[in-house]
Amino acid sequence: MPLILEVCVDSTESALAAVDAGADRLELCSNLGLGGGTTPSLGLLRAIRKVAPIVPIMIMIRPRTGDFVYTEAEFDVMVEDIRYFRENGVQGVVFGVLTPEGDVDVARTRRLVSEALPLQVCFHRAFDMTRDTKNAWHQLSQIDGLTRILTSGQGTTATSANSLDVLKDLLDLTKYQDTRIEILPGSGINSSTVGALCQALLPHGLREVHMSGGHWTDGASIWRRDGMGMGVGGASEWGIWRTNASAIRAVKDVIDSFKV
Repeated sequence: MPLILEVCVDSTESALAAVDAGADRLELCSNLGLGGGTTPSLGLLRAIRKVAPIVPIMIMIRPRTGDFVYTEAEFDVMVEDIRYFRENGVQGVVFGVLTPEGDVDVARTRRLVSEALPLQVCFHRAFDMTRDTKNAWHQLSQIDGLTRILTSGQGTTATSANSLDVLKDLLDLTKYQDTRIEILPGSGINSSTVGALCQALLPHGLREVHMSGGHWTDGASIWRRDGMGMGVGGASEWGIWRTNASAIRAVKDVIDSFKV
């Protein structure tokens, strides 16, 4: 079987680019280029469904950027969003909830998983912000209904030597303890790095790869008032985040040369 390529997107244009380039599954967000993405709108989901009706879609459930320690009000929003999207034909949801001390918030995670079932559930890179990798994995492995963990191996990229060692350990834990949780490596994956990642992790049970393939493109505004913006700063002040189809296609070509 070929490896699965998941691509995170935050617009109809990016979704089309990713699917046309060979993405097997989408993670749908808003504000992907700013702080890692937040919950998308139902309108965006429906627009993508019109142009890509078959591709599986995972929905990011994240009420704001910043850390993953949420207030009761924010958590209530997450619950409502899961209910909202569960009724609209998505494959699953993506979220992460931590305690102030840097552990998985097990009680809240169980609650969100129960709200999401029977959908797939991915615990996202909040996992990489935990203080103890193996303890976090153990906590999540005890939660029935969790499908996968998106992780960079607790490094800035999934392709560094240290991150690959952590990812190997996580894949081995998943395989030898016979859990149903998949480890989904993500961060820093491109056509130059994905081959080495596959070679290192396939012997340990790698089945899926996650990437964005995104970049800032110049917006369409010709008139731009000097010194004015929306408080974002940098290239993103007037720019638009878009998925680069050629970047997705190049990674897809590499991973298709490997077999699970």
